Amino acid sequence: MNGDHQTLALVLFSAFVAVTLGITTWVSRHRRGSAEEFYAGGRLFSPMENGFAIAGDYMSAASFLGISGVIALFGYDGLLYSVGFLVAWLVVLFLVAELVRNCGRFTLADVIAARMRERPVRIAAGTSSVTVSVLYLVAQMVGAGSLVALLLGGTSGAARAWTVIGVGTLMVVYVSLGGMRATTWIQIVKAVLLMAGALALTVLVLARFHGNVDALLTSAAAHSGHGREFLAPGLKYGGDWTARFDFISLGLALVLGTAGLPHILSRFYTVPTARAARRSVVWSIGLIGSFYLMTIVLGFGAAALVGPDAVRASNAAGNTAVPLLALDLGGGAGSTGGTVLFAVVAAVAFATILAVVAGITLASSASVAHDLYASMRRKQAKPAAQADEAEQRGEVAVARVAAAGIGAVAIGLSLLAQNLNVAFLVGLAFAVAASANLPVLLYSLFWRNFTTRGAVWSVYGGLIPAVLLVVLSPVVSGGPEAIFPGADFHVFPLQNPGVVSIPLGFLAGWIGTVTSSEPPDAAKHAEAEVRSLTGAGAV
Repeated sequence: MNGDHQTLALVLFSAFVAVTLGITTWVSRHRRGSAEEFYAGGRLFSPMENGFAIAGDYMSAASFLGISGVIALFGYDGLLYSVGFLVAWLVVLFLVAELVRNCGRFTLADVIAARMRERPVRIAAGTSSVTVSVLYLVAQMVGAGSLVALLLGGTSGAARAWTVIGVGTLMVVYVSLGGMRATTWIQIVKAVLLMAGALALTVLVLARFHGNVDALLTSAAAHSGHGREFLAPGLKYGGDWTARFDFISLGLALVLGTAGLPHILSRFYTVPTARAARRSVVWSIGLIGSFYLMTIVLGFGAAALVGPDAVRASNAAGNTAVPLLALDLGGGAGSTGGTVLFAVVAAVAFATILAVVAGITLASSASVAHDLYASMRRKQAKPAAQADEAEQRGEVAVARVAAAGIGAVAIGLSLLAQNLNVAFLVGLAFAVAASANLPVLLYSLFWRNFTTRGAVWSVYGGLIPAVLLVVLSPVVSGGPEAIFPGADFHVFPLQNPGVVSIPLGFLAGWIGTVTSSEPPDAAKHAEAEVRSLTGAGAV
């Protein structure tokens, strides 16, 4: 890209960074240092504000860059991501949002520990939450690296590495100084920018084809190199039985994974009541649904106007399809319109990545401090809700340190995964969340006889197989697009483990419960049930 692209995009991005750092600094001057403020923003946000923040948290680089790229390369099969990401919110709305807000306090482990022995449950849930968060962070970092490589006109490894390090540093600053309140406002600003940018591009794509969607699809198919097959299922997932099972596995992970994502669950604690949590989800579904409809237009628009070959030449995984589309819509390389539109899209994508990584880092650092650190420190397993003010301040200090550690791990892993599609990487994170977090959450909320052993077995019974199967899959070794292309130790044929690991998580929880010598606590279950359904006694 030419110097005008670089200069304008960097100016716009710098303006966003300056605004968000200003928000963070302002919030840090007015903080009280309490755990409730750091983890939940004081529970002061309205349903609309929280709905925009949830949308900002959820509409990640995978949505803006990855989904459009997959559609541009594989057509109809790429729609699975848009549909799966959206349908998942029905699970959240009807099964999770209100009940989690009533039962919990700051993290997923709060919900489970309400009726179990705290220490083993918190350690298991905290470990799982950190694992999911790190996988999700890697996807965002890969998106950042791809974008900067395009912006700087090359695929320099050094440019990608320094971008990832810069994004990681900023996210640590946001979380350490501002906590949930600053992170929420950053996500609200980002959601508005992203919706506006996606809407503008969608209007321009449709205008190029005079509002004729059929002409858009026909042109996309003609330029795809696959003809009408581009608009039919099977181009990516319709080959042998392995590809078909991968399709099923990915669909399960996307639909079930959202309800187990730590950074999404933590957003329900930022509103004052369960009713507000449900209304937040309704707001977010409207925003997210509109956005994913636009990603479909952008994906087919990139295929029609840029062409899959050009997209693949820029980035093999398709992560740069939307910026290239913006360049074409503005008039092409060298034009003023192309320069401006490309720069705006690049800046919005940067903003997207920064806001999402801040939310994920906050959720994972909260799990480290509130679940892992606190449960190990309290030898007598005193309930977390009874921790005194000094202990809570200690937790917050640990959370700030944990943010730096988690950022460093995510940076290191993302440098190994630069050639993978970001939507695909998020699919892996969703699979781990659906395998380890969702079974224990649903069992805790709805199964009267669930026990502590069942909870621990459910988490590890989903987490360990999911991570192990990813390590032994073609994602890590055995192919030119693998993380380690020169090695081949894959024995699991599927790229996404969800179809195997999700049932194992549910099965392990059931086996752990029925073989447990510990009788279920009927009184705690009754208390948790009343609290979850009515809000009586909720924090």
